Amino acid sequence: MKPFPTFLAAPAQRALVGAGIESLEQLATHSEQEIKDLHGMGPNAMAKLKEALSEVGLTFADCVH
Repeated sequence: MKPFPTFLAAPAQRALVGAGIESLEQLATHSEQEIKDLHGMGPNAMAKLKEALSEVGLTFADCVH
């Protein structure tokens, strides 16, 4: 499993862990909107997450759970 970028701000890291998301593969099972809606997830973090997903050939899911 690919870990999250270490350059993510602490609030964004806490938001992901709090949602039970601990890897890029797990992140890719969620929609972009679901992640944006997490408390602590700002535009900078979203851009970094999109880039990290892209680097390993993943994207956000198309649908909301």
